[in-house]
Amino acid sequence: MRLRRGEFERIRSVVADADAEQPLTAREILDLLEAHGEEFDSAHRVATVLGRRAEAGEVEVIRDRPYRYRLDEPQ
Repeated sequence: MRLRRGEFERIRSVVADADAEQPLTAREILDLLEAHGEEFDSAHRVATVLGRRAEAGEVEVIRDRPYRYRLDEPQ
């Protein structure tokens, strides 16, 4: 499955604007996205996008329950 264009960039931008001090769950990120007028299908979709970027080293996945995600600041 191919990532929809711009999803990661939208997530990263909203999370950066939120200036979260701690890693966030996919649900918390989805809530932030919705508060900023960004539409995503589900927390599962957020986790999928971030999981794929983690494979490339752009996201740190903290494998607690629930998983938490730490994103690098946009360049």
